[in-house]
Amino acid sequence: MGKLSTVPTAAIAIVACLSLVVACASPPKPKPVPSPESGRAKDIVQGTSTPDFPAGQMPAPGPSAKDLVNPPLPQSGGLSGGTPQPAATGPAVSPSPDQPAPGPGSPLTAEEAAFLRSYISRLSYMVYYNDAGTMDPRVAKMAVTQANRYLLEKQGLSVIDFDQIQKNKQDQQLAYQAETGGSIDMIQYLAQKFNADAYVEVDMKAGAEIRNGQYSASAQGSMKIFDTSTASLLGSIAFVSPSTFSPTSADAAIANAVSASVWQAMPRLTEQTQALIAGALSRGVRYELIVQKTPDAKVASQLERSLARKFREVEKLSFSPGETRFSIFTFQTRGKVESTIYDAASASGLPDAYLVYMRGKSFTFNTGL
Repeated sequence: MGKLSTVPTAAIAIVACLSLVVACASPPKPKPVPSPESGRAKDIVQGTSTPDFPAGQMPAPGPSAKDLVNPPLPQSGGLSGGTPQPAATGPAVSPSPDQPAPGPGSPLTAEEAAFLRSYISRLSYMVYYNDAGTMDPRVAKMAVTQANRYLLEKQGLSVIDFDQIQKNKQDQQLAYQAETGGSIDMIQYLAQKFNADAYVEVDMKAGAEIRNGQYSASAQGSMKIFDTSTASLLGSIAFVSPSTFSPTSADAAIANAVSASVWQAMPRLTEQTQALIAGALSRGVRYELIVQKTPDAKVASQLERSLARKFREVEKLSFSPGETRFSIFTFQTRGKVESTIYDAASASGLPDAYLVYMRGKSFTFNTGL
């Protein structure tokens, strides 16, 4: 009997040892990860030459613009509201060079769907201030510089420097008058020259005062988004900064307020731009074609029919012996559009047509007649 009583004791010891081994092998509990937003307000101003923006006073930012990197793709009836579905039964087959392009309302080809995703994720912007208003030039440069910082650092996009725009406003006056005759605004003209998909106009007021022995400042204003091709207003973002402080100067406090305002508004602005441009692309990217020397309506009509076989949709906007204007809608790059226009011109009996100049998404050709 004494010998049998030792068995339970040994079993208990084995179980205890196994429990200790399991406990030792269990991974330690993960350490809590700090919220990415906890230091956001401070990070915004650390990149400037002004004192740090007080933490905790920055309004919560809107959702990230990265959510629209893969936007809903347009279908024959417009934009879908969920997962991109270029066609009801799958993507259409991309046409060969000898086949006509898909017509208006037809499903996107696989190539077109890929182009659209890439296009929306890489929209280019030109940011400038409302030069027709009364904005302080120093505040204007601060605001444009901070907007460009956001596009560069958070979106990974190339930007057009404030001073570069200022210089081109002076240097391009003669070309602007020769090419447009003043028919479009100078800023729209420059946005086209810089190949921007949208241009942003900043309007802002900022002021400072002494409060509790420190300089306190605030800023408020708006950012308007315009389509570069048509100058139509795509949307507008209003903003008001929290009070910002600096122990050194009013200018430093104002710079903090401008930085906070711009970085608060830019995520919403880029998302709104992506959504609005995606919605406008249900027909394709719009290009403008100006054809000089179209001596009669028959030549213009032949060219229109030839273009319609090459592109998704073509509209003849105006005709005169001096020039004919078309709108072209397609899911193609500028280089491909230029090459295709040459093909269409040759097929319509204009083998000597040549490109006079290209500005953004606008092409000016001469028939060579």
